[in-house]
Amino acid sequence: MTSLLLASASPARLATLRAAGLDPAVLVSGVDEPAVVERYGVTDAEDVCLVLAKAKAEDVAGNEDRPEDHLVLGCDSVLAVDLGEGVEVLGKPADAADAVRRWKAMRGKSGVLHTGHWLIDDREDGSGATIGGVASVTVHFADVTDAEIEAYVATGEPLQVAGAFTVDGLGGAFVRGIEGDHHAVVGVSLPLLRDLVREAGVAWPDLWATREA
Repeated sequence: MTSLLLASASPARLATLRAAGLDPAVLVSGVDEPAVVERYGVTDAEDVCLVLAKAKAEDVAGNEDRPEDHLVLGCDSVLAVDLGEGVEVLGKPADAADAVRRWKAMRGKSGVLHTGHWLIDDREDGSGATIGGVASVTVHFADVTDAEIEAYVATGEPLQVAGAFTVDGLGGAFVRGIEGDHHAVVGVSLPLLRDLVREAGVAWPDLWATREA
């Protein structure tokens, strides 16, 4: 069995990987996201999420306290949506007021959630691969009321996630539809990850923590 090391604090990403049969170790990166974006000068949503995913994976792969002999996975998600003054690239809201502002502007509209993935083969006898990709999904938001927005933001859930929404939690009722891989909206695209793992020379079933007899 090959082991995965997830460079993310996201419980949704961890739950998605576990549901797919993996049992990754977790080591959260210490990346300063705004500083990384500024250093690379990226503004396009796909570039932003991929640069951040790579930075997180590299930070953890270079951590002396990391568990050895793993595939290291970094992920990052941003939402690209037109809030009335052109397309904005949104990570987590700054605060509750920001989350309310966003929701009032994006209700009834559609946006594209981009999730960057970066995989580093940190195994002693591995391929040494360092590869990445982006999964992009169109999300259609419901025309929610002011009261619903206030109640949702008051739960604190939208403050913890890119775009200020979830599909696997309380926010699921406020999403009318998704075009693309729904796993990517949760935070990690399993089909894309499988492609990256295979490119690194690892068979996807070798990541499964348990197998049928």
